[in-house]
Amino acid sequence: MNTTQLSVVIPVYNEEQGLQALFDRLYPALDKLAVTYEVLFVNDGSRDRSPAILREQFQRRPDVTRVVLFNGNFGQHMAIMAGFERCRGQRVVTLDADLQNPPEEIGRLLARMDEGYDYVGSIRKQRNDSWWRHVASRAMNGLRERITHIKITDQGCMLRAYDRNIIDAINSCKEMNTFIPALAYSFARNPAEVIVEHEERAVGESKYSLYSLIRLNFDLMTGFSLVPLQMFSMLGIAISVLSGFFVVFLALRRLIVGPEAEGLFTLFAIAFFLIGITLFGIGLLGEYVGRIYQQVRHRPRYLVEAVLERSED
Repeated sequence: MNTTQLSVVIPVYNEEQGLQALFDRLYPALDKLAVTYEVLFVNDGSRDRSPAILREQFQRRPDVTRVVLFNGNFGQHMAIMAGFERCRGQRVVTLDADLQNPPEEIGRLLARMDEGYDYVGSIRKQRNDSWWRHVASRAMNGLRERITHIKITDQGCMLRAYDRNIIDAINSCKEMNTFIPALAYSFARNPAEVIVEHEERAVGESKYSLYSLIRLNFDLMTGFSLVPLQMFSMLGIAISVLSGFFVVFLALRRLIVGPEAEGLFTLFAIAFFLIGITLFGIGLLGEYVGRIYQQVRHRPRYLVEAVLERSED
Protein backbone atom coordinates (compact mmCIF):
# COMPACT_ATOMS: atom_id res chain seq x y z
CA MET A 1 0.00 0.00 0.00
CA ASN A 2 1.25 3.47 -0.87
CA THR A 3 1.89 5.33 2.39
CA THR A 4 3.69 8.34 0.92
CA GLN A 5 1.62 11.41 1.71
CA LEU A 6 3.69 14.03 -0.12
CA SER A 7 5.89 14.06 -3.21
CA VAL A 8 8.01 17.10 -4.05
CA VAL A 9 9.00 17.22 -7.72
CA ILE A 10 11.97 19.44 -8.60
CA PRO A 11 13.31 19.87 -12.16
CA VAL A 12 17.04 20.55 -12.25
CA TYR A 13 19.04 22.12 -15.07
CA ASN A 14 22.57 23.43 -14.47
CA GLU A 15 22.01 24.23 -10.78
CA GLU A 16 25.24 22.88 -9.27
CA GLN A 17 25.98 26.13 -7.43
CA GLY A 18 22.70 26.20 -5.54
CA LEU A 19 21.80 22.56 -4.97
CA GLN A 20 23.49 22.21 -1.58
CA ALA A 21 21.69 25.28 -0.30
CA LEU A 22 18.45 23.74 -1.56
CA PHE A 23 19.17 20.48 0.29
CA ASP A 24 20.01 22.34 3.49
CA ARG A 25 16.63 24.08 3.53
CA LEU A 26 14.33 21.59 1.80
CA TYR A 27 14.78 18.48 3.94
CA PRO A 28 14.47 20.25 7.33
CA ALA A 29 11.34 22.04 6.07
CA LEU A 30 9.77 18.73 5.00
CA ASP A 31 10.78 16.98 8.22
CA LYS A 32 8.88 19.63 10.19
CA LEU A 33 5.65 18.83 8.32
CA ALA A 34 5.39 15.47 10.11
CA VAL A 35 4.21 13.65 6.98
CA THR A 36 5.72 10.81 4.99
CA TYR A 37 7.37 12.33 1.96
CA GLU A 38 9.69 11.80 -0.96
CA VAL A 39 11.75 14.28 -2.98
CA LEU A 40 11.97 13.49 -6.67
CA PHE A 41 14.67 15.38 -8.57
CA VAL A 42 14.55 15.27 -12.37
CA ASN A 43 17.82 16.24 -14.04
CA ASP A 44 17.00 17.76 -17.42
CA GLY A 45 20.29 17.10 -19.20
CA SER A 46 22.44 19.41 -17.07
CA ARG A 47 25.90 20.10 -18.49
CA ASP A 48 27.49 20.87 -15.13
CA ARG A 49 27.97 18.75 -11.99
CA SER A 50 24.28 18.70 -11.09
CA PRO A 51 23.85 14.94 -11.83
CA ALA A 52 26.83 14.05 -9.63
CA ILE A 53 25.54 16.22 -6.78
CA LEU A 54 22.11 14.60 -7.05
CA ARG A 55 23.71 11.16 -6.90
CA GLU A 56 25.55 12.15 -3.73
CA GLN A 57 22.35 13.43 -2.17
CA PHE A 58 20.57 10.19 -3.04
CA GLN A 59 23.31 8.26 -1.27
CA ARG A 60 22.93 10.48 1.81
CA ARG A 61 19.13 10.26 2.00
CA PRO A 62 18.03 7.20 -0.03
CA ASP A 63 14.96 6.75 2.18
CA VAL A 64 13.25 9.91 0.89
CA THR A 65 15.24 10.84 -2.24
CA ARG A 66 14.71 9.68 -5.81
CA VAL A 67 16.51 10.96 -8.89
CA VAL A 68 15.51 10.72 -12.56
CA LEU A 69 18.32 11.43 -15.02
CA PHE A 70 17.41 12.44 -18.57
CA ASN A 71 19.88 11.68 -21.36
CA GLY A 72 19.28 15.10 -22.90
CA ASN A 73 17.57 18.45 -22.40
CA PHE A 74 13.82 18.08 -22.94
CA GLY A 75 12.54 21.16 -21.13
CA GLN A 76 11.18 22.01 -17.71
CA HIS A 77 7.65 20.82 -18.38
CA MET A 78 8.81 17.42 -19.62
CA ALA A 79 10.92 17.11 -16.48
CA ILE A 80 7.84 17.79 -14.37
CA MET A 81 5.83 15.27 -16.37
CA ALA A 82 8.51 12.64 -15.72
CA GLY A 83 8.26 13.43 -12.02
CA PHE A 84 4.46 13.17 -12.08
CA GLU A 85 4.61 9.79 -13.80
CA ARG A 86 6.92 8.38 -11.11
CA CYS A 87 5.82 10.10 -7.92
CA ARG A 88 3.97 8.12 -5.25
CA GLY A 89 2.50 10.79 -3.00
CA GLN A 90 -1.18 11.48 -2.43
CA ARG A 91 -0.29 15.14 -2.79
CA VAL A 92 2.35 16.50 -5.14
CA VAL A 93 4.17 19.82 -4.89
CA THR A 94 6.36 21.27 -7.65
CA LEU A 95 9.28 23.46 -6.69
CA ASP A 96 12.07 25.32 -8.48
CA ALA A 97 15.65 24.33 -7.67
CA ASP A 98 16.89 27.93 -7.50
CA LEU A 99 15.29 28.71 -4.09
CA GLN A 100 13.28 31.61 -5.47
CA ASN A 101 10.33 29.66 -4.06
CA PRO A 102 11.22 29.07 -0.38
CA PRO A 103 10.73 25.39 0.60
CA GLU A 104 9.35 26.60 3.92
CA GLU A 105 6.21 27.74 2.05
CA ILE A 106 5.21 24.17 1.15
CA GLY A 107 3.34 23.85 4.43
CA ARG A 108 1.20 26.87 3.50
CA LEU A 109 0.01 25.12 0.33
CA LEU A 110 -0.73 21.87 2.15
CA ALA A 111 -2.72 23.74 4.79
CA ARG A 112 -4.81 25.25 2.01
CA MET A 113 -5.44 21.80 0.57
CA ASP A 114 -6.61 20.65 4.00
CA GLU A 115 -9.52 23.08 3.55
CA GLY A 116 -10.83 20.98 0.67
CA TYR A 117 -9.02 22.37 -2.37
CA ASP A 118 -7.58 19.94 -4.91
CA TYR A 119 -5.24 22.35 -6.71
CA VAL A 120 -3.41 25.23 -5.04
CA GLY A 121 -1.37 27.73 -7.02
CA SER A 122 0.81 30.44 -5.56
CA ILE A 123 1.19 34.18 -5.99
CA ARG A 124 4.55 35.73 -5.26
CA LYS A 125 4.17 38.33 -2.50
CA GLN A 126 7.02 40.49 -3.72
CA ARG A 127 8.63 39.57 -7.00
CA ASN A 128 12.35 40.17 -7.22
CA ASP A 129 12.52 40.09 -11.01
CA SER A 130 13.54 42.66 -13.60
CA TRP A 131 10.99 45.29 -14.61
CA TRP A 132 10.51 43.86 -18.10
CA ARG A 133 9.54 40.47 -16.66
CA HIS A 134 6.91 42.20 -14.50
CA VAL A 135 5.44 44.00 -17.49
CA ALA A 136 5.63 41.03 -19.86
CA SER A 137 4.14 38.62 -17.33
CA ARG A 138 1.25 40.95 -16.51
CA ALA A 139 0.44 41.49 -20.19
CA MET A 140 0.67 37.79 -21.02
CA ASN A 141 -1.45 36.82 -18.01
CA GLY A 142 -4.23 39.18 -19.02
CA LEU A 143 -4.23 38.03 -22.62
CA ARG A 144 -4.11 34.36 -21.63
CA GLU A 145 -7.02 34.67 -19.21
CA ARG A 146 -9.23 36.37 -21.80
CA ILE A 147 -8.50 33.73 -24.42
CA THR A 148 -8.45 30.51 -22.39
CA HIS A 149 -10.59 31.48 -19.34
CA ILE A 150 -7.91 29.87 -17.17
CA LYS A 151 -7.37 32.07 -14.12
CA ILE A 152 -3.80 31.79 -12.93
CA THR A 153 -2.69 35.01 -11.27
CA ASP A 154 1.03 34.24 -11.32
CA GLN A 155 1.80 31.66 -13.98
CA GLY A 156 5.56 32.09 -13.56
CA CYS A 157 5.61 30.72 -10.00
CA MET A 158 6.58 27.04 -9.90
CA LEU A 159 5.41 26.42 -6.32
CA ARG A 160 2.09 24.56 -6.74
CA ALA A 161 0.28 21.70 -5.04
CA TYR A 162 -1.80 19.01 -6.76
CA ASP A 163 -4.12 16.31 -5.48
CA ARG A 164 -3.47 12.74 -6.58
CA ASN A 165 -6.59 12.67 -8.75
CA ILE A 166 -5.32 15.63 -10.77
CA ILE A 167 -1.89 14.03 -11.17
CA ASP A 168 -3.52 10.85 -12.50
CA ALA A 169 -5.59 12.91 -14.95
CA ILE A 170 -2.50 14.77 -16.18
CA ASN A 171 -0.62 11.49 -16.60
CA SER A 172 -3.44 10.16 -18.78
CA CYS A 173 -2.85 12.98 -21.27
CA LYS A 174 -0.32 12.26 -24.01
CA GLU A 175 0.21 15.78 -25.32
CA MET A 176 3.66 16.65 -26.59
CA ASN A 177 3.37 20.31 -25.60
CA THR A 178 1.29 21.59 -22.75
CA PHE A 179 1.33 24.00 -19.83
CA ILE A 180 0.94 21.84 -16.73
CA PRO A 181 -0.59 24.42 -14.31
CA ALA A 182 -3.25 25.30 -16.88
CA LEU A 183 -3.95 21.63 -17.57
CA ALA A 184 -4.30 21.02 -13.84
CA TYR A 185 -6.61 24.02 -13.48
CA SER A 186 -8.88 22.61 -16.20
CA PHE A 187 -9.11 19.32 -14.28
CA ALA A 188 -9.54 20.81 -10.80
CA ARG A 189 -12.93 20.81 -9.13
CA ASN A 190 -11.98 23.31 -6.45
CA PRO A 191 -8.84 25.35 -7.27
CA ALA A 192 -7.35 28.01 -5.03
CA GLU A 193 -4.31 30.26 -4.71
CA VAL A 194 -2.19 31.42 -1.80
CA ILE A 195 0.31 34.24 -1.42
CA VAL A 196 3.88 33.06 -0.81
CA GLU A 197 7.25 34.65 -0.27
CA HIS A 198 9.65 35.10 -3.17
CA GLU A 199 13.41 35.34 -2.90
CA GLU A 200 16.00 36.61 -5.32
CA ARG A 201 18.08 33.96 -7.04
CA ALA A 202 21.31 33.79 -5.05
CA VAL A 203 23.48 31.98 -7.61
CA GLY A 204 23.27 31.08 -11.29
CA GLU A 205 21.05 32.75 -13.83
CA SER A 206 17.44 32.44 -14.94
CA LYS A 207 16.73 29.84 -17.61
CA TYR A 208 13.77 31.86 -18.93
CA SER A 209 14.39 34.55 -21.53
CA LEU A 210 11.83 36.84 -23.15
CA TYR A 211 11.69 34.43 -26.08
CA SER A 212 10.97 31.53 -23.71
CA LEU A 213 8.16 33.51 -22.12
CA ILE A 214 6.60 34.23 -25.51
CA ARG A 215 6.96 30.58 -26.56
CA LEU A 216 5.35 29.43 -23.32
CA ASN A 217 2.32 31.64 -23.86
CA PHE A 218 1.98 30.54 -27.48
CA ASP A 219 1.89 26.94 -26.25
CA LEU A 220 -0.63 27.88 -23.60
CA MET A 221 -3.02 29.72 -25.91
CA THR A 222 -2.85 27.29 -28.81
CA GLY A 223 -3.05 24.28 -26.51
CA PHE A 224 -6.18 25.33 -24.64
CA SER A 225 -8.23 27.45 -27.01
CA LEU A 226 -9.22 27.98 -30.63
CA VAL A 227 -9.98 31.63 -29.92
CA PRO A 228 -6.75 32.93 -31.57
CA LEU A 229 -7.75 31.31 -34.87
CA GLN A 230 -11.33 32.51 -34.51
CA MET A 231 -10.19 36.04 -33.72
CA PHE A 232 -7.95 36.05 -36.76
CA SER A 233 -10.83 34.83 -38.93
CA MET A 234 -13.03 37.66 -37.66
CA LEU A 235 -10.21 40.14 -38.26
CA GLY A 236 -9.83 38.84 -41.80
CA ILE A 237 -13.54 39.32 -42.44
CA ALA A 238 -13.46 42.86 -41.04
CA ILE A 239 -10.43 43.82 -43.14
CA SER A 240 -12.00 42.31 -46.25
CA VAL A 241 -15.17 44.35 -45.77
CA LEU A 242 -13.24 47.56 -45.13
CA SER A 243 -10.98 46.88 -48.11
CA GLY A 244 -14.05 46.41 -50.31
CA PHE A 245 -15.45 49.76 -49.22
CA PHE A 246 -12.06 51.36 -49.81
CA VAL A 247 -11.86 49.95 -53.35
CA VAL A 248 -15.32 51.30 -54.13
CA PHE A 249 -14.31 54.67 -52.70
CA LEU A 250 -11.17 54.81 -54.86
CA ALA A 251 -13.14 53.81 -57.96
CA LEU A 252 -15.73 56.54 -57.40
CA ARG A 253 -13.02 59.08 -56.65
CA ARG A 254 -11.24 58.20 -59.88
CA LEU A 255 -14.45 58.70 -61.87
CA ILE A 256 -15.33 61.98 -60.16
CA VAL A 257 -11.96 63.62 -59.43
CA GLY A 258 -9.70 61.75 -61.84
CA PRO A 259 -6.44 59.82 -61.38
CA GLU A 260 -3.86 61.08 -58.89
CA ALA A 261 -0.45 59.93 -57.70
CA GLU A 262 -0.48 61.54 -54.27
CA GLY A 263 -2.19 58.55 -52.65
CA LEU A 264 0.42 56.05 -53.81
CA PHE A 265 2.24 55.86 -50.49
CA THR A 266 -1.05 55.48 -48.65
CA LEU A 267 -1.78 52.43 -50.77
CA PHE A 268 1.70 51.09 -50.00
CA ALA A 269 1.08 51.54 -46.27
CA ILE A 270 -2.26 49.74 -46.49
CA ALA A 271 -0.68 46.93 -48.52
CA PHE A 272 2.16 46.49 -46.02
CA PHE A 273 -0.33 46.43 -43.15
CA LEU A 274 -2.39 43.71 -44.85
CA ILE A 275 0.76 41.74 -45.64
CA GLY A 276 1.80 41.93 -41.99
CA ILE A 277 -1.61 40.69 -40.86
CA THR A 278 -1.39 37.84 -43.36
CA LEU A 279 2.07 36.77 -42.20
CA PHE A 280 0.93 36.83 -38.59
CA GLY A 281 -2.04 34.66 -39.50
CA ILE A 282 0.19 32.18 -41.31
CA GLY A 283 2.44 32.00 -38.26
CA LEU A 284 -0.54 31.48 -35.96
CA LEU A 285 -1.89 28.73 -38.18
CA GLY A 286 1.60 27.21 -38.21
CA GLU A 287 1.51 27.00 -34.40
CA TYR A 288 -1.57 24.80 -34.54
CA VAL A 289 -0.26 22.72 -37.44
CA GLY A 290 3.08 22.31 -35.67
CA ARG A 291 1.35 20.97 -32.56
CA ILE A 292 -0.52 18.45 -34.69
CA TYR A 293 2.70 17.45 -36.47
CA GLN A 294 4.55 16.87 -33.21
CA GLN A 295 1.66 14.87 -31.82
CA VAL A 296 1.12 12.52 -34.76
CA ARG A 297 4.79 11.50 -34.90
CA HIS A 298 4.35 9.67 -31.58
CA ARG A 299 7.93 10.28 -30.55
CA PRO A 300 8.79 9.84 -26.85
CA ARG A 301 8.45 13.06 -24.90
CA TYR A 302 11.71 12.40 -23.06
CA LEU A 303 14.35 9.70 -22.65
CA VAL A 304 15.48 8.50 -19.23
CA GLU A 305 19.10 7.51 -18.75
CA ALA A 306 18.76 6.22 -15.19
CA VAL A 307 16.52 6.30 -12.13
CA LEU A 308 18.10 6.34 -8.69
CA GLU A 309 15.76 5.00 -6.04
CA ARG A 310 15.75 2.51 -3.23
CA SER A 311 13.87 -0.66 -4.11
CA GLU A 312 10.62 -1.12 -2.26
CA ASP A 313 10.46 -4.04 0.16
